[in-house]
Amino acid sequence: MKKVIKSQKAPAPLGPYNQAILSGNTLYLSGQVGIDPAKGEVVPGGVTREAEQVMKNLQAVLEEAGYSFQDVVKTSIFLKDMNDFTKVNEVYGSYFDEDTAPARETVEVANLPKFVHVEISMIAVK
Repeated sequence: MKKVIKSQKAPAPLGPYNQAILSGNTLYLSGQVGIDPAKGEVVPGGVTREAEQVMKNLQAVLEEAGYSFQDVVKTSIFLKDMNDFTKVNEVYGSYFDEDTAPARETVEVANLPKFVHVEISMIAVK
């Protein structure tokens, strides 16, 4: 059985998908981009600001489901430019303890929705 998770504190999906799906004790979070949910627009200021907003959006969805970053077991990071790896990694890393950080991959892609610089998806388990 699956349950749809929707948070008003994160941007509405840009297409026919949900912010997250809870199946059993596993939460699958769709990729988030740096959209300010209050304005519905990509935050200005480049990749660092976008990464900060992405993590806030993911946190809102996690909390809506009763989860936290401590429950995250896997993440996927998509970058428009791998030269932004260090900047995104710094923001991302501030949300996890080094000893309990989830498994992860980071890949460079040709483009992302709304032409953003970064998108992150997650899987969390309780």
